[in-house]
Amino acid sequence: QLQASGGGLVQAGDSLSLSCAASGSISSMNLMGWYRQAPGKQRELVALLSNSGSTNYVDSVKGRFTISRDNAKNTVYLQMNSLKPEDTAVYYCYGMRRSSNYWGQGTLVTVSS
Repeated sequence: QLQASGGGLVQAGDSLSLSCAASGSISSMNLMGWYRQAPGKQRELVALLSNSGSTNYVDSVKGRFTISRDNAKNTVYLQMNSLKPEDTAVYYCYGMRRSSNYWGQGTLVTVSS
């Protein structure tokens, strides 16, 4: 139901944009966002966007990452700027509708130093 794309190999300081396309309407989602999981670490929240437009970011990406949505395209984006090697992880798209959670497959982001 959620299809993430846009990952790749970049150098430190570069930018990358991830997309999460939903098979259904995202306007009915209470929350949409991105999580990531680095090798050997637990999955962590990166950014959340509510249907009211409020956002929440993990401290390590504040000022560098921006989450946005296009309801007409049923797509959520994560614009990542000034990437650092520690941003290397598999990024997962997430959606919540009422009490149901939805996950997309991961997309790998690798940032070389």
